[in-house]
Amino acid sequence: MLLKFTKMHGAGNDFVVLDGVRQHIELDPEQLRLLADRHFGVGCDQILLVEKAQSKEADFRYRIFNADGGEVEQCGNGARCFMRFVHDQQLTPKREIVVETRSGLITPRLEQDGRVTVDMGTPIFEPARIPFDGGHGAVSEPLEVTGAMLDISALSMGNPHAVQVVDDINLAPVEKLGPFIEHHPRFPNRVNAGFMQIMDRNHIKLRVYERGAGETLSCGTGACAAAVAGIRRGLLDSPVSVATRGGTLTISWGGDGAAVLMTGPAITVFTGEINL
Repeated sequence: MLLKFTKMHGAGNDFVVLDGVRQHIELDPEQLRLLADRHFGVGCDQILLVEKAQSKEADFRYRIFNADGGEVEQCGNGARCFMRFVHDQQLTPKREIVVETRSGLITPRLEQDGRVTVDMGTPIFEPARIPFDGGHGAVSEPLEVTGAMLDISALSMGNPHAVQVVDDINLAPVEKLGPFIEHHPRFPNRVNAGFMQIMDRNHIKLRVYERGAGETLSCGTGACAAAVAGIRRGLLDSPVSVATRGGTLTISWGGDGAAVLMTGPAITVFTGEINL
């Protein structure tokens, strides 16, 4: 099976993007893991599959697979690359589209400067919808991890996040605590673990240990979750500049009931073919 692909990245969070509009693509978890493998495949954090929309109100359907082969609900950096891909591949002349995801509709827009802004929808704080067992939907929630009690903000940006504030992002125990937080039994669908250092009221630094991918250079929904958590806790003001190891994203949020807007880069690295 010869498969054409495009390698892209959004602030260092990298993707293999597949055109499922002009060809039928159905990959099993083993093939997905091979594509994502950085030694034996193309190498990426996630695989993005572009498909025809299933509803009349959407332009495309967007499916996301982590490096471990599992399908997930949402990916913010991927959404920007999705917009750039369908525009560059002339799958649509539109600069703003409506896209179906497993967690609902999103609206990415290609800006004149080449960056992409995505309406990520409204954040979810209700524990049952995150999902987060035993939570209260509070700004601050206790979470016991390896015998220590962490202070987290639990929310969903279409996928679950647990955000904590740290003093120094470079010394944060991301690799040590990340796997334990990801697989914590109080998060039945696992969770993305965010570590946020507040620089001032409009600037943060962020590292994220992602479900099924480990620490990535950037996480779009993680940046949204961190900014929202900081604003909700009274520590930040919108808009928030989020510096990740792969680049900077800008997150705007007007408070409860408002949609989160994320703006950042979407870069094509190369195109190619791989025999699966």
